Amino acid sequence: MIELRHLRYFCAVADELHFGRAARRLHIAQPALSRQIRRLEEEVGTTLLARTQRSVALTMPGQAFLERSRRILDEVGRAVAEANRIAGGQTGRLRVAFIHSSTYSLTPTALNIFASRHPGICVDLQEMTVIGQKRAISLGDIDIGLLRPPIEDRDLAFESVMKESFVLAVPQHHKLAGRKDVTLPELAQEQFIMFDRRQSPLFHERIMTSCEAAGFTPRVAQEAIQIHTVVGLVGAGLGIALMPDAALKLSMPRVRFLSVAQPIEPVEIALAWRRDNVNPALPLFRQAVREGVRSVRAAPKADLASQKAADETSGSVDS
Repeated sequence: MIELRHLRYFCAVADELHFGRAARRLHIAQPALSRQIRRLEEEVGTTLLARTQRSVALTMPGQAFLERSRRILDEVGRAVAEANRIAGGQTGRLRVAFIHSSTYSLTPTALNIFASRHPGICVDLQEMTVIGQKRAISLGDIDIGLLRPPIEDRDLAFESVMKESFVLAVPQHHKLAGRKDVTLPELAQEQFIMFDRRQSPLFHERIMTSCEAAGFTPRVAQEAIQIHTVVGLVGAGLGIALMPDAALKLSMPRVRFLSVAQPIEPVEIALAWRRDNVNPALPLFRQAVREGVRSVRAAPKADLASQKAADETSGSVDS
C-alpha cells in the first residue's frame, strides 16, 4: 500500500537527485530511504528512479508520478489547513433558524457580533416556526435554532438566553392610552386582538391563562400570527392586545404601549441544537447570542420609558 510518507520520500529524492542529501533532509538513514523507495516502486509496478553509482535520475514514469505526487501532497496539506481553520472557528458553515419575533432585536444583534468576530464562517439563515425548527434540528437540516421553549426532545440540547415581558398595546385614541400602566381586570370588557392558538400556542396560552386568573375570558375580535400583524391591527383600532415587549421595537404609528401592573409570566427565547452536533461554529454562535442578549436586554424598557416621557411632556396623547 502506498502511503503519504512514500510520496514525501520520493519527492525529496526527485528534488535532490541524491539519496544522501535527501536522507539528511528527511532526517532518516540513507539505507532506510533506499528501502522505502524500492517498496514504492514495487507498489507502483515500475522503476521511478534510474540509479547508478554516480547519479540518480527520474525515469519517464517517474516524472509523471512526481507531478501527481506533488499534487496529492499539496491537496493533503490544504485539507489539513482547512480542517484546522474550521476547528479554530476561522472558516466553516453554520445553518441557523430563527423565529420572526427575534428579528426585532436579538437576531440581528447576535448575527452582527458573530459576523464581525468570525467573518470566515458562512451563516445560512432560515425563518421557521418553533415546530418547524424542532423538526429541522432533529433531522439535522439546521445546526441551531432561536426558538421558544419547551424543548421536549431528549436528543436536543437547549439554552435559555432571554426572557420577554408582556406589555399592553392600545390604539392611540383609546381611553387607556394616557395611562402608564393597567391592571388585567380593567380589560375585561375590551375587544382583544389575540394570537392564533394553533400557530402561536405559547402566546395564546399565556395570555388566556393570565386573563382567566384575573377573572375574565378575553373577548376576541380578531386573531393573527405575527407580532407586527397584531400591532398593526391594534393601530387600526380593531382592539387591544397583550404581547411580548419585543413589539416595542416596531415603532408602529397610532399605537401606545402600557405596562401591565400585574405582570404576566414572561416568555423565553432559547437556543436549541442536537446534542451530537460537533460543528465547531456552534459554541461560537452561542457566545455571540449571549453577548447579543446583553446588548439588547434593557432596550425594550428604555423604549417604553421614552414613549411615556414623550406622552408626559405633551401632557396627553394625540387627540
